[in-house]
Formats: sequence, structure tokens, C-alpha cells
Amino acid sequence: MPQEGNETLAGGRKAVYARGADGRIRPMQSAGWQVEELVTRQAIEDLEKQAEEARQRCLKGLASPLEYHMFHARMDLPLLCQTTGLWRWRVRRHFRPEIFAKLPDKVLRRYCGAMGITLDALREVAP
Repeated sequence: MPQEGNETLAGGRKAVYARGADGRIRPMQSAGWQVEELVTRQAIEDLEKQAEEARQRCLKGLASPLEYHMFHARMDLPLLCQTTGLWRWRVRRHFRPEIFAKLPDKVLRRYCGAMGITLDALREVAP
């Protein structure tokens, strides 16, 4: 069981499944390992890059703030769809600024709940 440590766990531990001395698979605590940290950091950097690209599209009027906030919350389209219970085609449609602007608060609150932000925050993107 790797115990190299992982800064992305912030000193915490996590359960992973491994084969014990008796040959049975069971949960064990791990401090993580360097490969896992590297992959996690790359994934976070990729999401940050996507968030910045979405922010730029939003500022140019080519995308809605929803797309930016999705990436900023470290989510992708399938995860956002799953947490809101909305169909993929519908969420993609909401990425269009003219459609997003007409969405009722009831739909916007579903997005807010999924991403842990307020309605005001969802409607805006910082310049």
C-alpha cells in the first residue's frame, strides 16, 4: 500500500481497497502516492484552463456564465447533468447566453444547488 503522501489530500488519509495478509480484499488507509497527486494536479489544471476559456467566451457574449461556473466548480457536463437531473442537450442549450438569460429561477436554483453558489453569482462572471 503506497504511503508516499499526497499534498492534494492536505495531510488527510483516504480508504483504498487492497489485498490483506489473509488474501482478502479490504479497505485500508492510505496517505496517497506521488503518481496520484500528479494526475490530480493535471486534472485540476485542465479544469482551471477550461474555466478560463469559458470565462473569456462568456465575456465575449459567446457562452453563458453557466459554462464558466461548471468548470470553476470542477465539474464537467456529465457530472452537472447528473447532479441537476437535467438532460445533456438541455444543459448544453443553457450554455447559450440568449437561452440562459430567459431561464426561470427554478431552473437556475437547480444549478446553484449543484455547484454550491448563489443565484447572483451564477448570473455573473468576474471580468
